[in-house]
Amino acid sequence: MSENGPETCLAGLRVLDLTQFEAGPSCTEALAWMGAEVVKVENPKIGDPGRTAGGHPGKDAFYFLEYNANKRSVTVDLKQPAGLQLVKDMATKADVFIENFAPGAIERLGLGPDVVRALNPSIIYCQVKGFGTGSPFEKNLAFDMIAQACGGLMSITGEEDGPPCKPGATIGDTGTGMLMAISVLGAYVRRLRTGQGEHLQVAMQDAILHYIRNAFTFMERTGQPAPRAGSKTVGGGNPPIGVYPSKGGGPNDYVYVYTSRANPEHWTRLLKVIGREDLIGDARFDTPDARTAHREEVDALVAGWTSRHDKHEAMEVIGAAGIPAGAVMDTKELADDPSFEKRRIRQTMQHPTVGPYTMTAWPVRFSGSPPEVKPSPLLGEHSAEVLADWLGLDRNAIAKLRADAVIGA
Repeated sequence: MSENGPETCLAGLRVLDLTQFEAGPSCTEALAWMGAEVVKVENPKIGDPGRTAGGHPGKDAFYFLEYNANKRSVTVDLKQPAGLQLVKDMATKADVFIENFAPGAIERLGLGPDVVRALNPSIIYCQVKGFGTGSPFEKNLAFDMIAQACGGLMSITGEEDGPPCKPGATIGDTGTGMLMAISVLGAYVRRLRTGQGEHLQVAMQDAILHYIRNAFTFMERTGQPAPRAGSKTVGGGNPPIGVYPSKGGGPNDYVYVYTSRANPEHWTRLLKVIGREDLIGDARFDTPDARTAHREEVDALVAGWTSRHDKHEAMEVIGAAGIPAGAVMDTKELADDPSFEKRRIRQTMQHPTVGPYTMTAWPVRFSGSPPEVKPSPLLGEHSAEVLADWLGLDRNAIAKLRADAVIGA
């Protein structure tokens, strides 16, 4: 392990992780990639429900592997007094406690913020919910798509004349997890200085509002709700902007072309690329407002050129001319691109039951290298060693907990 590597950044930070599915696990996985010791507390019988989300019998689902790399798993029956006490004891040794159960569930278990912070006043206690405290929907359940709907993201996503659409990225889940991870780091830095604990709360709906701030600026300028704009930017932008068809005719054979209002040279350069220098200075297209008034003509000019080139060539030629452009890449194309594995942006996890599994890793480099992806834990794989490490329990004590079904077999 390099002294400058990401694994040393949070070395010594202990995270007691009572999260499931994605919003919470994506947060704790980020902390684990930076060196925190993340111990995932799971139900002895079923574990995190994400383990079986589309998986095969006897093997953890790929979904689970994606969000739980580099963690350890302990199984504890929280409905047994002895199991509840185990987690309370572990909380006294933890720096961070995080949960994303249904509203009120953690309090009913006896592990609410008041209880845990009384046991460990310097702990950073974190809660991820669908809706915020004080919201009229505070007690409602939410998943990623619910947050995207209620947080405004769907209202600005989709074709201009079409219905609202859910973006493909799980911004409600992983996006919320990243906001919590950043907040944990801020609270931890302060705790190192002052010893002060914290109670962090983030709602998925509220997180979405953070990610669509640009849409609110449109609303404030116009007095109207931000509209859907298809592949364009909020408000539509000035053409050419958006995806244009390329040679091949496949579902993702498109190239995105963007000419900025702030840089008039983008349009002039593009006219040269497509061989229409004769239109330079033409009053119909000479300004962003003029091009907006002639949007269909502009789009036809650009599409006429892009449709004669494949998307990679179009991106290369347009980009080389100093115009923002990007081929629309699908997941298979990205997975087959060896540069991502060479740069270790995608890494292969050696999982004991699933086998080799290649996944997208943490993309930030520390001194030139991203964190190493280690296998997600089997259910209860680390129960004995964690209880020995954290609580000093010996083999006999751990064997009795197993015999009493307080922890998993």
